[in-house]
Amino acid sequence: MAEEDKKEGEKKEEDQLIIPDTLPLLPVRDVVIFPFMIVPLFVGRERSVSAVDAALTKDRLIFAVTQKDVTKEDPEAEDLFESGTVCMIMRMLKLPDGRVKVLVQGLSRAKASSFVKTRPYFSVNIAKIKEASSMELTLETEALMRTVKEQLEKLATLGKAAFQEVMMVIENIPDPGRIADLVASNLGLKIEDAQAVLETLNPVKRLEKVNDFIVKELQVSQMQAKIQSQAKEEMDKSQREYYLREQIRAIKNELGDMEEATEEIDELRKKIKKSKMPADVEKEALKQADRLEMMHPDAAEAGLTRTYLEWLVDLPWSKGTKDTLNLKKAKDVLDSDHYDLEKIKERILEYLAVRKLQKKTKGPILCFVGPPGVGKTSLGKSIAKAMGRQFVRISLGGIKDEAEIRGHRRTYVGALPGRIIQGIKQAGTVNPVFMMDEIDKIGMDFRGDPSSALLEVLDPEQNYAFSDHYLNVPFDLSKVMFITTANMADPIPDPLRDRMEIIELPGYTEEEKVAIAKKFLVSRQLKEHGLTKKLLMLPDEAVKRIISEYTREAGLRNLEREIASLCRKVARKVAEGKKALTTINEDSLHEYLGVPKFLPEAEQEEDEIGVATGLAWTPVGGEILYIESTIMKGKGQLTLTGHLGDVMKESAQAALSYARSRSKELNIDEEFKERDIHIHVPSGAIPKDGPSAGITMASSLISALTKRPIRKDLAMTGEITLRGRVLPVGGVKEKCLAALRAKIKTIVIPDRNKKDLEEIPPDIRKQLTFIPVKHMDDVLGVIFRKKTRPQRTEAKRPAGKLRRAKGRLARP
Repeated sequence: MAEEDKKEGEKKEEDQLIIPDTLPLLPVRDVVIFPFMIVPLFVGRERSVSAVDAALTKDRLIFAVTQKDVTKEDPEAEDLFESGTVCMIMRMLKLPDGRVKVLVQGLSRAKASSFVKTRPYFSVNIAKIKEASSMELTLETEALMRTVKEQLEKLATLGKAAFQEVMMVIENIPDPGRIADLVASNLGLKIEDAQAVLETLNPVKRLEKVNDFIVKELQVSQMQAKIQSQAKEEMDKSQREYYLREQIRAIKNELGDMEEATEEIDELRKKIKKSKMPADVEKEALKQADRLEMMHPDAAEAGLTRTYLEWLVDLPWSKGTKDTLNLKKAKDVLDSDHYDLEKIKERILEYLAVRKLQKKTKGPILCFVGPPGVGKTSLGKSIAKAMGRQFVRISLGGIKDEAEIRGHRRTYVGALPGRIIQGIKQAGTVNPVFMMDEIDKIGMDFRGDPSSALLEVLDPEQNYAFSDHYLNVPFDLSKVMFITTANMADPIPDPLRDRMEIIELPGYTEEEKVAIAKKFLVSRQLKEHGLTKKLLMLPDEAVKRIISEYTREAGLRNLEREIASLCRKVARKVAEGKKALTTINEDSLHEYLGVPKFLPEAEQEEDEIGVATGLAWTPVGGEILYIESTIMKGKGQLTLTGHLGDVMKESAQAALSYARSRSKELNIDEEFKERDIHIHVPSGAIPKDGPSAGITMASSLISALTKRPIRKDLAMTGEITLRGRVLPVGGVKEKCLAALRAKIKTIVIPDRNKKDLEEIPPDIRKQLTFIPVKHMDDVLGVIFRKKTRPQRTEAKRPAGKLRRAKGRLARP
């Protein structure tokens, strides 16, 4: 009877699993349904809902197939895998939003052989796949099943709770295929991997494949557990250190060591009160002190806050030096340290006079512009000395980072205030003389533009509340006297140059250099080399020879080097035993310094045709310039040589045009238009430019054309126009001194340059005769030895006779 009942039950089960050949198809996303697997599904697509309805109206069977691309909303036949699972819809619930929730159970594997229809839902013919219901277990298969169970146990111990339930189920399942399906459905495999397991029909092969996935999952889980363990250890270590620090703090508190930290904070608060900061700055400082008190002493931020408070306390918020308002004493200090420079000295004395009358005047922003070596930097020290102020100097040459001026924010490691605040701290007063060297050599790159950062510093209307990034509180710079230096004013940006008062230092003349050497340089070098005036004597004539033949500069550095060279050679003789006085005169100078490096222009021996003596300005002083013209047979071409610049070439063209336009009045042969003219300026390797040689070129050209020699004892300077007018030029002082050095005492200057003669020292001015001219006709009246000169046209004013005034000023 028992066998009959068993056969009848198996027959009844087979009857229940009769699957029709055609079934509605349900595309599913994100999941692969395995046989004997119960899965809840949310069905919302129109075709899918229709497929569920069709299944419910018949035998509740539906063919579930996974789609290849989960992002495709309305898949077609080619977007679906062929293999799937025949499922039984166990329960169905319609949701308010129109979707359907179904609970399905996988029954058996199947394969879609063909599509019957695709609208309103997919209907397919399926090929049923029969699996072995029972098979004889080999040792290999049993070992594989046992391995899978052990791996699942390990996964369960690593915190995978789902596998504990799976373990309980597979203990009673002898079929390797069903074990593989059950484990694969709970492993959370990728769609492609899960589909591969579904399509593997051999139960043992399927279990081997699942075992590989379990091993991989176990490795990942072990690594995850290791990472979590390390993270927990780090957290435990930090917490342990925190507890230990708190215990140390409690121990120190019991021992009384915490009182030291409290005393330090109290001392800081006293310093903050004592420094007399502005109210808003003091409020910020006290706030930071309160924060510091709440911090652990060993915390990183505590050190930063302590350093910040020390900077605030050390800054001279209200400490200032009292200005020396005795103008006579200040003038004596400036005169003792520097020769000449009257304009700068006068400007400083004016500032002190205003300070004497108005205490709240703002500090000036001065900019000394001049060649290297003229004493710009040392002048700043003298100004500070004369005013009784502290002196601070910073060099801006090559700075490219804006933070050098404004500082770094405290969030950066190693942050510091900018150079301005550092300089103020170094001075220790709120009103020092602050010198910024080489302001014309500031750079700019991706780190910012330092010259733009200086706009606030060098503006008296803004710098009363200068904000440094590190301090982050305003600091008053309005009492500081800023002095900047530059070799040239052109590279300084216009907005920055507009904020400064430019004072030109043009360089020293030969006479000034001799006076400075006599007063400062020689005595200083004697002292530095251990010599006295009883051991070395250097007459003024020897110094003049050093200046003219061994140096060529606007400043004094090379002159001091040459004097130092003389001192070294004499010091060696003294060290060897010679104690007698050594006098170095101009004749014996070459024995110590070697052959001359520069030779002055040779004096002209006699009056010559076509050779005019001009005067030129250079950065190292004035120079005389011989301009030569010659006439040759040719085609009327003008040749200019001597390394001339464009402006100087244009002056030569203007001179030629003037000569041609006045050829009749000047008694010039008309044939000169068919001749070549060559104008040359000697020292051809040296570049020359500027308009001031205009009348000199015209005189040389007219002399060559009229074949009349020009006076050798006369020099000239001035710009010429096409109509013969003489325009003013610059550098009159230097040019006149150059003429005197060349033993030329009569100088033709533009009439509008008479005002510049006041700059020439009176003793030198008395030795010279100046002839002011307004027109080229006036020039022609004095450069030739003959008293006759060409008549002007009716458009020009009549030429008067040459008169000489008592004050050595001659007018045509």
